[in-house]
Amino acid sequence: MWPFAAAQLRVFFCLLYPANIISLWWAVGSPLVMDPNSICRKAKRLAGRQAELCQTQPEIVSEVAKGARLGIRECQHQFRFRKWNCTTHKKYFSKILQQDIRETAFVSAVTSAGVLYTVSQACSMGELLQCGCERTLNRVPLPRSPTPGTEATAWEWGGCGDDVEFGYAKSKQFMDAERKQGQNDIKSLINLHNNEAGRLIIKNYMRTVCKCHGLSGSCAVKTCWKKMPHFREVGDRLLDRFNGAFKVMGGNDGKTLIPVGHNIKQPDKQDLIYSAESPDFCLPNRRTGSPGTRGRVCNGTALDVSGCDLLCCGRGHREETVSFQENCQCRFHWCCVVQCRQCAVRKELSICM
Repeated sequence: MWPFAAAQLRVFFCLLYPANIISLWWAVGSPLVMDPNSICRKAKRLAGRQAELCQTQPEIVSEVAKGARLGIRECQHQFRFRKWNCTTHKKYFSKILQQDIRETAFVSAVTSAGVLYTVSQACSMGELLQCGCERTLNRVPLPRSPTPGTEATAWEWGGCGDDVEFGYAKSKQFMDAERKQGQNDIKSLINLHNNEAGRLIIKNYMRTVCKCHGLSGSCAVKTCWKKMPHFREVGDRLLDRFNGAFKVMGGNDGKTLIPVGHNIKQPDKQDLIYSAESPDFCLPNRRTGSPGTRGRVCNGTALDVSGCDLLCCGRGHREETVSFQENCQCRFHWCCVVQCRQCAVRKELSICM
């Protein structure tokens, strides 16, 4: 039986496409194909802590599903120019999730981060009864920060900070369920590490947002609170970690992971890790989950991963002209309508052979 780590991600894959529940069941090989509204009705097939969450806080499970979608959308953005473009095609995605490769590490991390993000955001927006704004009672007030030639400005914590501790706990509860099943195999250890890396990319990069208070627009007092980084920034940081991911192997004790290679430092908690090399993704291969790159749009002048030489794997490319309609000559009419014409546009595209 596959480790629960892969099964968990297959659940999230299915949450992305609730309309195709029946047709996707066989593709992912799991009875957990369901939408957020029905996932809790199958709680007996989930791990203990997940079943508990379903039974007692189903509204949080809905935010978990939103986090899954957010994570996959960010994955598709970050990999849009790569040979593997984070496709969720039913023939390929589940095969990717069964492997301990770099790509799966990124999916685990960005999905775990997405769950933390949506749950924390729902707390701040007052959409969940179990949580709200971040508590600031125990915070040490910020010091006065005088600017040369001006009076000191008083700082104090206030506003509505994001309660990432609550989001972190719920992401951990749902994503790390295999920990409670006593699994210490390398797949589970890698998955747990990458889940945590995704959460820490949010937790360790919180930003401070401030608002001025005072007469006539002065800034005699500032109220500050902590907000999560924009999720695009989370994706960018995780892509950097993907590019520098560590290959590991299991230690003799079955509980540790050891970096492969000489003079390799131990990965830290925010690094992504994997144990198997990725397929080249050049040709379709249902066994490895590779859809191939034939028919992909490439950049004929770029020298990076989006360039035709790399993306087309040396097979060459063809030029193709496409025509489409887009808005043009838009005008604003008082009040308050924008009217546009539809203009025909022709564009030259480079397509992988």
